[in-house]
Amino acid sequence: MIEQGLVLSVGGVVHRPAPGHPFTFGRSARCALRLDPQDVAISRIAGTIELAGEAWWLTNSSETRQLGVVDEFGFRSVLAPGRRIAVEGRLRVLVEGANGSHELTLTAPRPRPRDSGLAPAAGGEVSTSIGAEVVLRAEDRAALVALLAGYLEEGDRYDPYPKSYAAAAARLGWPRTKLVKRIEYLRNRLEKAGVPNMQGWNAMTALAEHVLAAGVISRADLRLLER
Repeated sequence: MIEQGLVLSVGGVVHRPAPGHPFTFGRSARCALRLDPQDVAISRIAGTIELAGEAWWLTNSSETRQLGVVDEFGFRSVLAPGRRIAVEGRLRVLVEGANGSHELTLTAPRPRPRDSGLAPAAGGEVSTSIGAEVVLRAEDRAALVALLAGYLEEGDRYDPYPKSYAAAAARLGWPRTKLVKRIEYLRNRLEKAGVPNMQGWNAMTALAEHVLAAGVISRADLRLLER
């Protein structure tokens, strides 16, 4: 039996939907969470959150408008009208309107055992194994965080695309060539370890998907960019 509590936060305000009572959000005054009532680009009832069995579900209740959903790794997808998705862990919901967007953060507890993957490296440096015989060192981690920071940010800073080498290097105060060498060497090692799509036109997106889905870097690592 898993815990049944779900927490919804928006604009610093916390809501706790009750089991057995669908929690709606949208433009209508009938919604439990009313968004901008003057913004006709937002559906009257944009979405519904409810407990079914032991899982919380988010349903797109609009007939015409999509919802954006961002998972705990920073990947964005589209929830089409009438479709629903289980809320597992942390999920951000993006409701786009003509007057601006609204971001709702849903958190539903669930058991998820994790292996830290940490192992001591030569010289006492802590490294992370991210594939067979592939070890991520401190500067590799910093380079990845700078390159993929947009996935990890929230609100207006969220941008689910890899940065350019130049922008990532500038964020770290590195020469561009230093960051390029770090990332290219890492991609070559991952390719030799059997990770697919580490070369070619979509290599940077494939790298982001592998690194983020494996939990190699997280939002907490954004502190590496503070200078």
